[in-house]
Amino acid sequence: MASQSQGIQQLLQAEKRAAEKVSDARKRKTRRLRQAKEEAQGEIEQYRSEREREFAQKQHTVLGSQGDLSSDVEQQTQQKIQSMTKSYRSNRERVLRHLLAVTCQINPQIHSNYHCRA
Repeated sequence: MASQSQGIQQLLQAEKRAAEKVSDARKRKTRRLRQAKEEAQGEIEQYRSEREREFAQKQHTVLGSQGDLSSDVEQQTQQKIQSMTKSYRSNRERVLRHLLAVTCQINPQIHSNYHCRA
């Protein structure tokens, strides 16, 4: 009976050690999962910051070139306005003389559809 009791005690101790090992394994697993999650968060943040930096750089490139385009358009517009003003000033007198000549030159004629009934 004493040997049975001793065998049961050994079994209980072995069961206790097994439960402790399982508990330790679970703790290590939980710790490793937490560590993996933290590493993944770090990688995600690093990737996000890298992509945001690339986006900001591309945005700066595009917006910078748009600013250059708007200044080019403004410059071209000013050049066209100056060219039109110069053309207006050089042709104004000639056009006014032509208009006055055409309006002051009167040639009275009877309209072709007019029928005289007398």
